[in-house]
Amino acid sequence: MEISKDYLKQYSSLLEEWIPKEASIAIAIGDQYIYYMPGKYDLRIKEGQKIQPGCIADLVLKSGCRTEALIDETPSQLSYYGVGYPIKINEENAVVVVILPPKLAVPPAPPYRFLTGKLEEEWRPIPIEKIAYMESLQKKTWFYSDKEPYKTNIPLKELQQRLPESFLRIHRSYIVNISFIDRIIRDFSSNLLVLLQDGTELPVSQSYNAEVRSVLGF
Repeated sequence: MEISKDYLKQYSSLLEEWIPKEASIAIAIGDQYIYYMPGKYDLRIKEGQKIQPGCIADLVLKSGCRTEALIDETPSQLSYYGVGYPIKINEENAVVVVILPPKLAVPPAPPYRFLTGKLEEEWRPIPIEKIAYMESLQKKTWFYSDKEPYKTNIPLKELQQRLPESFLRIHRSYIVNISFIDRIIRDFSSNLLVLLQDGTELPVSQSYNAEVRSVLGF
């Protein structure tokens, strides 16, 4: 289907007045994206890229209704908060999706002051500022305080929404407390590694590289 970019841009122009500047906008029809306007929060969607099952575009095209949700499974490995609207393009069902950082998911919930985790057969409430990092491993979520591993039933993507600004997502599987970072180095492949004060090494994935550099200012 040949559709001019100027024609598609009119949809994004309608949204530009009220969406945050970091938002990206995608338009999809059939089984693929046909337009993408990247913002500061960029999923790097390509025109012609196939729609992934369970994403906002897929949910709207299947339901025909406005849909908003927090999406964690993406090709770029970046979670996002998306709002999708059903539209018509040349009489065909299509969707325009506003892509936002997860922190903008509404309604906002108050930040955690503590997390209760299970250590052996005990449950302990741990103040949030004493947690060094969090990890998703084998479909379970763990957080670490004084090098002790505590298991929680809260998924990493949900934790991310209610953590103070001192916590930073550096990988699909890791969120780190900036206060516990000792230094950042490169490994033998020139990938970034976060070294914590207790000696723990955590990898920074390519997907989160730019965000880590932006937040930490280097």
